[in-house]
Amino acid sequence: MPVDLDPRRFTLLDIEHRDDGVSIVVLNRPEKRNALNVATIDELVDFFAAAPRAGVRAVVLAGAGDHFCAGLDLIEHHDADRSPADFMHVCLRWHEAFNKMEYGGVPVIAALSGAVVGGGLELASSAHIRVMDNSTYFALPEGQRGLFTGGGATIRVAQLVGKAQMVDMMLTGRVHQGQAAVDLGLAQYIETERSSFDKALEIAQQAAANLPLTNFAICSAISHMQNMSPFDAAYAESVVAGVVNTQPDARARLAAFADKSAPRTRPDAP
Repeated sequence: MPVDLDPRRFTLLDIEHRDDGVSIVVLNRPEKRNALNVATIDELVDFFAAAPRAGVRAVVLAGAGDHFCAGLDLIEHHDADRSPADFMHVCLRWHEAFNKMEYGGVPVIAALSGAVVGGGLELASSAHIRVMDNSTYFALPEGQRGLFTGGGATIRVAQLVGKAQMVDMMLTGRVHQGQAAVDLGLAQYIETERSSFDKALEIAQQAAANLPLTNFAICSAISHMQNMSPFDAAYAESVVAGVVNTQPDARARLAAFADKSAPRTRPDAP
């Protein structure tokens, strides 16, 4: 693993690089419910900027302790007494971190527990797959705190749940939990018998076994295409498919399908 992702460089992220290509990234401020201060965002930018070039094949993102992330570090924000321009630049740094996650081309699987609140939900919504457990709850309490989202909720959370549901969450502080949160689109999986981390790691290992170029397209091109007109997206999709579907590394997998030695796609047995 290149030195720029040496775990010793990071103090607020606990990082483990596994031999299967999966990197574990843990927000490590449990005493603050992993609230996001400026320094943590800087470390997220550093990690996710380097991950695609460092051979990371998938990431599990989790929080230390009982909570994934309680959002913006409100104590730091209060004590800093920022000007509008100062906070604008804080928000732009958040967008930089979360864009590197969503558009970086490395699958990011979020293992959620406890609070996924405010900026914590903005962070989780930047992951490609979200796994929750029975303790997980989602909320956007900005309305009650005299705040407004600044880390992409108006983009990503609104895409997940729809505008009306997001407005309701912000105006009322409504909390979503359990299967209802999955049905709403806040997570794709809920674990009731084991930890969300175990399921997230299982998914990350499965994704890491895919070809990196294919994963790059899935975890980058789709987001870009969602920002385009349908006409432009169709053109971009054709170009990406032309590159990905003719990659030399895919030949062996296609041959295995042709000779029927590859697993077939079938529904799970009852």
